Amino acid sequence: MSDVASPEMSNRAWIMVVAGALVVTLSMGVRQTFGLFLTPLGLEMNISREAFGLAIAIQNLLFGLAQPFVGAWADRHGAGKVAAVGAVAYLAGLVLASTAAGLFGITLGLGVLVGLAMAGCTFTVVLGAVGKAVPEGQRTLAFGIVTAGGSLGQFLLVPATQGLVDALGWRDTLLILGGLIALILPLALGVAGKPATSAADDGPDLKAALGEAAAHPSFWMLNMGFFVCGFHIAFVGTHLPAYLRDQGLTPGVGAMALALIGLFNILGSAAWGAWGSKHSKKRLLVMVYALRGVAIALFLLVPISAASALVFAASFGFLWLGTVPLTNGLIALIYGVRNLSALGGIVFLSHQVGAFLGAWLGGMAFSVLGSYDAIWIASIVLAFLAALANAPIREVSLRAPRVPA
Repeated sequence: MSDVASPEMSNRAWIMVVAGALVVTLSMGVRQTFGLFLTPLGLEMNISREAFGLAIAIQNLLFGLAQPFVGAWADRHGAGKVAAVGAVAYLAGLVLASTAAGLFGITLGLGVLVGLAMAGCTFTVVLGAVGKAVPEGQRTLAFGIVTAGGSLGQFLLVPATQGLVDALGWRDTLLILGGLIALILPLALGVAGKPATSAADDGPDLKAALGEAAAHPSFWMLNMGFFVCGFHIAFVGTHLPAYLRDQGLTPGVGAMALALIGLFNILGSAAWGAWGSKHSKKRLLVMVYALRGVAIALFLLVPISAASALVFAASFGFLWLGTVPLTNGLIALIYGVRNLSALGGIVFLSHQVGAFLGAWLGGMAFSVLGSYDAIWIASIVLAFLAALANAPIREVSLRAPRVPA
């Protein structure tokens, strides 16, 4: 089922899409560089991969736990204020981590503060604002454009960050990244306010919407799939550079792999969003998850080399965040947009629980087993389970059609 035809986007809607995409470009772009700090930070302060992985896992978990509440606040008061507060907390976390003397400071800065901050200035809050401003027929495409912003930031910032770490050290690099996060403050004006739209009252009040979603099996199927998405993203984003170094490749290959993931997800997010505006979003989700499993399996079967690592990064990157516009598009279609940030925040919490486990178990598996093999295999199994979980979703709106009085 596709979105129905609707009017063209207004200038205000385009401003929100562009500003939202830039906010996500900065917030997610900086976040995707953290895997590059694992080795230099660990060597200087004798922090193990498991300990660093746990700090990033805490970040992911708090990101998810705060998201439903922050999303509900944004639904009521607008995304601009929320994004600005998130940017200030994000900057504080990076500054604290840059001055850390040990694991506690790293965990408090990159784990706690950055985790809470991202709930206010990343996908769920921004997509909730965009979803209310954009006509229904173009909503999934707009979600894809905003989602692509996160990967544009990854593509631009990961190689630049690796160069800064090599030239200036990891502490000064974190301060420079903090300066980029400060740019979110003026951009928050672009997503400020509660846009007036006929769809703004689409759905019941928050309490009734939560009960409706909890009683609807499709909502939990979306949660199951997004859990797996989070597991994949956090494991690969946190541990892929170190895994490639274990295989004898240079740090530059790991940085280039993360950058390629970002580059190809710019194309992937836009493509999956555009396809979701014309075709069944649940069938596309099934395809994304199944193809992820195939991509990881082929990566493990082929001898590891710089070429195979970069091919994997490109293919996995095309699938990286394609789930975001499709999942949020289904939430808007089935449950309406009135509580999109709140309901999307609950589904995103599931994503972040998966991310917590992906980042943490990756480090634990390496500490206990001496390799990442078990987590790679688990990632394949989870990919196909996610595909199966999304297949029965009922892609039908629960909102009764409006009829004249």
